[in-house]
Amino acid sequence: MDGTLAFGALLLLPSAGAAAAFVLKTPRQVLASTCAWVAGYALVAFACAAGVMAGGPMDAAGGWLLLDALSAYHLAVMAFVFTLSTAFAWSYFGREAARGEFPPRLARRFGVLWAAALAAMTIVLTSGNLATMWVGVELTTLATAFLIRLHVSHESLEATWKYLVICSVGVALAFLGVVLFAASARGVVPSAGDATMWRSLVQAASSLDPNMAKAGFLFVLVGFGTKAGLVPLHTWLPDAHSQAPAPVSAVFSGSLLNAALYCIMRYLPIVEGATGRTGWALGLLLVFGTASMVVAAAFLVFQRDTKRLLAYSSVEHIGIIAVGLGLGPPGTFAALFHVFNHSASKSVGFFAAGRLGQAFGTHGLEGLRGAARASPLWGGALVASLLSLVGAAPFAIFVSELMVLQAAASAGAWMVVAFFLVATGIVFAGVLRHLIPLGWGAPSEPRPTFGGARGEAAVVIVPLVALVVLGVFMPSGLREILEGAARVVGGGA
Repeated sequence: MDGTLAFGALLLLPSAGAAAAFVLKTPRQVLASTCAWVAGYALVAFACAAGVMAGGPMDAAGGWLLLDALSAYHLAVMAFVFTLSTAFAWSYFGREAARGEFPPRLARRFGVLWAAALAAMTIVLTSGNLATMWVGVELTTLATAFLIRLHVSHESLEATWKYLVICSVGVALAFLGVVLFAASARGVVPSAGDATMWRSLVQAASSLDPNMAKAGFLFVLVGFGTKAGLVPLHTWLPDAHSQAPAPVSAVFSGSLLNAALYCIMRYLPIVEGATGRTGWALGLLLVFGTASMVVAAAFLVFQRDTKRLLAYSSVEHIGIIAVGLGLGPPGTFAALFHVFNHSASKSVGFFAAGRLGQAFGTHGLEGLRGAARASPLWGGALVASLLSLVGAAPFAIFVSELMVLQAAASAGAWMVVAFFLVATGIVFAGVLRHLIPLGWGAPSEPRPTFGGARGEAAVVIVPLVALVVLGVFMPSGLREILEGAARVVGGGA
């Protein structure tokens, strides 16, 4: 696929979707239009990923737009999550519209913000310029904040403001990191315009000012780490994920966090090259990642709300990905594989929690007792999602977590191994005690009823089947793009 045409389609489809949502009259029209253009976007994204695998990186506009193995992989994962979430939104908000809880004005707002969120994340993932990538992250904050309070309540307003304040501070810190990296390249790159171009900085990495690069990476790690949900500035995440509508929560956990962590990955080859590949930046990721796993495990044990439990699980899994990145090439491959596994598992979890919440009238774990007996589809999907998220075989998360653990043991990082085992053990025990009541407890009376739109089950069956298949077999195409993405993070082509 021609690079200019591909980038144009990826950026124009969300714009056209927003324009359509703005003028359509009924909620069903808005939701149908959104499903249609997101499906088209996904086809383009998958074609781009296949094109990068077959023919190498694509760029346009003098390198300002770039798709290599790393960005193409993240683009494909994001398209997968958005497609599932949009399909689920059709039935989720369709039920609300039938009850008069999703009027046309609210539907138009959702359609426009949904398109804006996807467009902003696309800018992040396709930008070859670090400053433009930062702009994309800032735009994701503005676009997604108002999706949290789609249904206005005291709790959703509080979550929105917490998200805006904390993430805005984080993104401001990340901007200082961009400036410091640009300053470290002064006199090294051919022109001032190249000081924020990713390719130029990677090529000149060994000549950058190492102290300024270190300072810049500290700001980048804390700034984008705030948006990714890394401890200690993760506190916005449980509130935002729990208060947002279920399709939005799935996108937050399965796409937004990945986009922020992707930004940190982009800086790794630069700072590692500037510091002589001493592992300085990797060590920081190990510290932040391990801390995120331990803190998430401690809080997860005491959760009583399904969506907050899933939110703290996101903190844990982002920590696992950071640990994998911090372990170098073997861990990076595992971390990137974990990106998809977590996104797919968490999407299923939020879909099931949202649908059960509509039927039971609560997201409380106690109120969802017997969910699998009341609805084998949605209750079973929630149980399967939680089993996947705690690393049970044969789901693919078991494999990617085992690969991270093996990478840590091979590197002799025994402290990391110890914390990893303790944190995942606590999470396993903490979640498992909820599974039996969820699956086999006595449901509330009167028993909730579950009507279903035709094909609705696909949004949970497809990702669960993918997770089981990848738990026992990795296709060669996926292995190739993961290896290519890992090389990019490591500073290779």
